[in-house]
Amino acid sequence: MPTFRLSTFAAAPPERVFAMWTDADRFPEWIGGVTGVIDRVGPASAAGSRYTVQFGRMASPTEVLEAERPRHIRTRFGNAILKGESDVTFTPDGAGTRIDQVITTRGFVSAVFGWIFSTGSYQGSFQGELETFRKLVEREA
Repeated sequence: MPTFRLSTFAAAPPERVFAMWTDADRFPEWIGGVTGVIDRVGPASAAGSRYTVQFGRMASPTEVLEAERPRHIRTRFGNAILKGESDVTFTPDGAGTRIDQVITTRGFVSAVFGWIFSTGSYQGSFQGELETFRKLVEREA
């Protein structure tokens, strides 16, 4: 299974970073193509919670597998073009937070799209979304 590793530093405390990362209402602000989040069962910050992320007509059912506020969250997601897991740690680092994300894809199609999204830092790429998130959380810190 292909694995993609991303990292950035946000000039905001881990509590703030984790809270924004798990605020499903804010996903459209930093995750490319998200048009909404529906079918919510529990908060996006708690293990066992489920929700569906909408990308136009495409849906990505998501389950929170592990959550340790404000340090860690692991989710399983999936749709026709990209399915896998996201494992994110939030580590205090001086006056801010180191965000480390590991995305592991499942299946051939997901491997291809994962490779495309992992290349570069353009808007909609994995790194591009992480940097958009960083700017958002820093602006509001």
